[in-house]
Amino acid sequence: MRRLSPGLRMRVRHVAAFTLVELLVVIAIIGVLVALLLPAVQAAREAARRTQCLNHLKQIAISMHNHVDALGGLPPANPGVSPYWGQGSWMVPVMPYTEASNLAAIYYDYGVANGRNYYHADNIAGASGKEIKFYLCPSDIKNKKGWPGGTSNVSYHNYIVNFGNTSVDESANWTTATYGTYTFKGAPFVSGKPPRLALITDGLSSTLMVSELVIGQRNDLRGNTWWGPGSGFSVMLKPNDTSPDLSWSGSDWCDAVRPNPPCAFRTNGYVFGARSRHPAGVNAALCDGSVRFITNNINATTWHDLGTSYGNEVIGDY
Repeated sequence: MRRLSPGLRMRVRHVAAFTLVELLVVIAIIGVLVALLLPAVQAAREAARRTQCLNHLKQIAISMHNHVDALGGLPPANPGVSPYWGQGSWMVPVMPYTEASNLAAIYYDYGVANGRNYYHADNIAGASGKEIKFYLCPSDIKNKKGWPGGTSNVSYHNYIVNFGNTSVDESANWTTATYGTYTFKGAPFVSGKPPRLALITDGLSSTLMVSELVIGQRNDLRGNTWWGPGSGFSVMLKPNDTSPDLSWSGSDWCDAVRPNPPCAFRTNGYVFGARSRHPAGVNAALCDGSVRFITNNINATTWHDLGTSYGNEVIGDY
């Protein structure tokens, strides 16, 4: 066998190896490629999450219309019995028409005056402690340690219904007659018996039905959609508004520390805005069952007019 000379062996080893500079260049190139590709990958994932969220809203809209077909109207915001904040939100009567139909039998005392409220131990062990997956937006952060605090808490979700253009109190009236300079002009979801679609004279395709909220972390109440006032939104706040939601007067339950949205204590009615973690807007379903993405920069008047059910406004492009 022919043996290589020492000089040739050195040259062969030199050709077969990488220098430190070459390795650093390769690593730098890989880093640049990752930096370029990562935003695209993240954007693609968020687009998929937003589409899944829209699909959830579509399912909810279909279940609402199934409720209309069966009972003649949309589910009420609350059953119209005292305490109005605690005897069940719209989530309960719509259950039989959703994938969560099995939970309907284990929500106790819906519509029973002064009966077991939504956070009674029986209900938390039954329906209100159960997480309903298609009521969760995959872009948001879950919270299993919210209300009432401790080891047994109600489940938090992302979808809320349209309470109109004023605020919500905890009385039999439910929606306040005015908010600032605005007068209540109807909403698809009110207290008491199911409101008929015929009462939405602005048109089903021009009236919001359901949108999103950002689940509050820690003990924040936002996301507790079993609680009547927290199960809906007001169009007095634009999508992802920088103005605060007006919630319960306690810093434990109105927590403005990030990643929570802005929050302040209410002085009169509750006001919760439509919010999401999607970049630049929120998903929403209209009363005709259609779904769409609505950007944060929608005209404030247009958004307000989409929230009323008998305001007779002319809706502009959005």
